Amino acid sequence: MESLLSSPFLSFLSDIWPGILISVLSFFIIRWYPKYKQFNSFAQHWPVLGKLPQLLKNADRVNEVLVDTFTTYGCSFKLKGPSFTQINYMVTCHPRNIEYILKTNFPNFPKGQDFKEMLDIFGDGIFTTDYDAWLQQRKRMHSRFSSKDLRSFVAKTNKLEIEAALLPLLLSLSETQSVFDLQSAFIRLTFDTSFTMTFGKSPKYLIKGFPCNELAEAIELATETMFYRHIVPSFWWKTMRFLRVGQEKENAKARRIIDHEIGELISQKREEISMKADQNQAARFQPDKGVISTYMKDMDCSQAGFSKSSHKFLRDTALLILFASSDTSASGLTWFFWSICNNPGVETKLLEELRTVAHSKKKNVSDGVLNTGKETGIYVFDPEDLKELAYLHACLIESLRLYPPGYINHKSVVENDVLPDGVRVRKGTKCILSIYAVARMEWIWGKDCKEYRPERWINNEGKFKTELMSNFFIFNVGPRTCLGKDIAFNLMKSVIASILYNFHVEIVEAQPDCLKQSIVLLMKNGLNVKVRRRGVV
Repeated sequence: MESLLSSPFLSFLSDIWPGILISVLSFFIIRWYPKYKQFNSFAQHWPVLGKLPQLLKNADRVNEVLVDTFTTYGCSFKLKGPSFTQINYMVTCHPRNIEYILKTNFPNFPKGQDFKEMLDIFGDGIFTTDYDAWLQQRKRMHSRFSSKDLRSFVAKTNKLEIEAALLPLLLSLSETQSVFDLQSAFIRLTFDTSFTMTFGKSPKYLIKGFPCNELAEAIELATETMFYRHIVPSFWWKTMRFLRVGQEKENAKARRIIDHEIGELISQKREEISMKADQNQAARFQPDKGVISTYMKDMDCSQAGFSKSSHKFLRDTALLILFASSDTSASGLTWFFWSICNNPGVETKLLEELRTVAHSKKKNVSDGVLNTGKETGIYVFDPEDLKELAYLHACLIESLRLYPPGYINHKSVVENDVLPDGVRVRKGTKCILSIYAVARMEWIWGKDCKEYRPERWINNEGKFKTELMSNFFIFNVGPRTCLGKDIAFNLMKSVIASILYNFHVEIVEAQPDCLKQSIVLLMKNGLNVKVRRRGVV
């Protein structure tokens, strides 16, 4: 009996039993008062429980509840749970607060240790580190993403994926008038492009029949776990992880798959580089395909010289690039077509702009025509064709404003501070920045803030209003601004133009835009559509 009472498991239970008791109490309150109106906002503060019941009740609609709370009670509020839950948040959607936290006083608002624990699957990569560790990785990654060789390689491979995979698939589906999930197609396309950018070759995830890919599906499951960890108290998900049950059991399985698959890919790259170096020492310094190869050029890839720390660094870097450049772009594309399909007037105006470019290019260039071995009349746009199209840019920016892929940003507070709107934040508080809610505040965007209206971004001269970008945080601002921003824009614009010019996309039935429980803004049930060929103009 004495040995049982002193076991590590019972010691662990003694630490978490108050949390379990509070969670059970919260559950019964939610069950007893299912229609209690205060559950629809974060204004009510329960004795002992704080705002934990509302957080648990509204996990599947947290964005809408935040918007309602901000609209009613102002653009910043405190969200606290029981003291032992570590739920101590300052939540804001005020643009000047967000700018202050992300840019003006950046050093006082790092990601923090709690964020790193919740997103532990990313290891010690640039996404979860702070200060010197982050800065060193940022510099190394910046040099890669600003490389002309990499940008040229990415542009060519992205265009190839559109020509060889996406458009032939849509052409086939248009001929059979089959219903398919457009969101899934975009997830597969962007996984292929991000994988190619990372490892220099395509896994061919976007092909007819939509086959499985263990790595892609494991990353998707991991993003669901990250969302879940943001919603429930830390003691709860840590208990689940300790016991290997529920969501944490699935996450552990996903992590094993990710580690194995990326590990195998790194080993293959090492062998390729070592073989080239053995054959010709000069090959070690020649341009190679993919970001991971550029890092390996600076390493000793031999069996004796390749360390565990080198492997871990490459693993963390590869996973970050796959995640950051895949689901986020897929989200942006999905919500763009949701917006366009529900606003046919915008689609007509955008088509006019695209046709002007296509007609001028067709007179001079022949490489815009899809190479399928037969005449299709399909036209493929080059990113250079689209750079000066103000309305296309406005249409994409507007859908990203309303439906930001990374809809929440998470920061910690190092020292006591006062935000621009007068809200005080104390050391140890966590700041939650609702990028989703920014777009839905009338005082920022006007009474039509919830409408999809690209014209808000165009001035009287037909030029893009850059001044409005001060309230646009989709790609972050300040020192952590997204390094792949230009690559993402080029890919999304090329996909949008190539689909819209060649096909009419029709949403099947009136699907509600309910959200998937993920840290990326995706549709819970996908976006089922049919496509049909446009007449050649």
